[in-house]
Amino acid sequence: MPKLYPPAPAEKIYRTLREAGFETYFCGGCVRDALMGKAPKDWDITTAATPDEVEALFERTVPVGKAFGVMIVVEEEQNFEVATFRADIGSLDGRRPEGVEFCSAEEDVKRRDFTINALLYNPETDEIIDYVGGRDDIDNGIVRTVGAAEERFLEDHLRLLRAVRFAGRTGFKLEEKTRAAIGEMAGLVVTLSGERVGSELLRMLTEGYAYDAFVMLEETGLLAHLLPEVYRMKGVPQPKEFHPEGDVWQHTLIMLKMMDVCMSSGACLIDQTNAVNYALSSGKREILGWSVLLHDVGKPETLTVSDRIRFNEHDIKSAEIAETVLERLKRPRKIIDAVFGVVKRHMHFCNLREMKLSKLRKWLQDERFPLHLELHRLDCASSHGMLEAYYFGLEKWREEQAREPEPEPLLTGKDLLAMGYAPGPRIGEILRAVEDERLEERVTTPAEAMAFVKGSYSSD
Repeated sequence: MPKLYPPAPAEKIYRTLREAGFETYFCGGCVRDALMGKAPKDWDITTAATPDEVEALFERTVPVGKAFGVMIVVEEEQNFEVATFRADIGSLDGRRPEGVEFCSAEEDVKRRDFTINALLYNPETDEIIDYVGGRDDIDNGIVRTVGAAEERFLEDHLRLLRAVRFAGRTGFKLEEKTRAAIGEMAGLVVTLSGERVGSELLRMLTEGYAYDAFVMLEETGLLAHLLPEVYRMKGVPQPKEFHPEGDVWQHTLIMLKMMDVCMSSGACLIDQTNAVNYALSSGKREILGWSVLLHDVGKPETLTVSDRIRFNEHDIKSAEIAETVLERLKRPRKIIDAVFGVVKRHMHFCNLREMKLSKLRKWLQDERFPLHLELHRLDCASSHGMLEAYYFGLEKWREEQAREPEPEPLLTGKDLLAMGYAPGPRIGEILRAVEDERLEERVTTPAEAMAFVKGSYSSD
């Protein structure tokens, strides 16, 4: 395997524990990722030292889960999880054990969730310690629980989702017994908090494997319990002239697969001809991910058949349902509002080329316009393939980005008062009209703006 090279702060924590006489290893994701040839992100440490002993050894610690043997050690302004070898005692709520007892390293790994996450690494000997067959499962591309799947899932119901997430993230298959247990126990996910579910689904949506993850969620029966609104899209027919790809669920899956390319690269609006690259921050990733998943979630409720299959105002219904779903999943209000806006306007691109210049420019100036544009691109590319509105919007957005920053307002409320206009709501109406005229490029100077106001609004 590639030798692990922990960052200096993590190495220092390890050395401190070892020199104090405690058996200590790096564990979990960093070992798994190194075996898969990936750069580890988290450097978790497991040790024979008790939380009190860890606390005594290091200057800065956070007792994030001290009762369960978990401490955070802060070294060079970085946080590292240091957990005592422990065995869980019982489970009251399918989330946390009733208690823990400290134990050996071997007993510790045998209570972990999946074999690929239960490997230990000794940097002094460059040795992988594998009590559960995790190396073989990595070699064979399998996600398998440690021990009996039913027991592991009863201990923490979130593991039902984590199994799918790890399979999607690694490209591995769910081991047969693990997959069967998920199917039998899928209903347990309704006991999970919305926040925990939302966090897992968010990672599936934004880390570049949404298609594989959501296919598995549907196939294992989890989707129907987690997101019944999304599950209802399955089997809903669409007009073949616009959606030759199939029903609403198939359309959404294809969009997720295309979106994965953006999430993996960290950017959307990648167009070689125009050399456009719009970076996706974590917040923009989340908005795009939920918008793709939920943009057509209102179609089952708006399906009608007249001259053809239609979904009248499904964009509005989808936005309303998206808001309900994201509130249930405890997502931040600013994310909910952003997704609501993107989903609600996703059909507006049909009229993009007919919009008044002022209205178009206001939309182009919206910081989220590239997300509207990317949703439209994915929507069209996954169905009828007509991208004329997309390229028109992309060109106009680039033009707007290249413009010089707008000067100060041509007129202010103070100017209007000086011109004899009475205070009140009408002042705002006039200023908005002046701004529209400027966006339409019909007035460009304060003098022209004053002339427009005098010619359009009485001061009486």
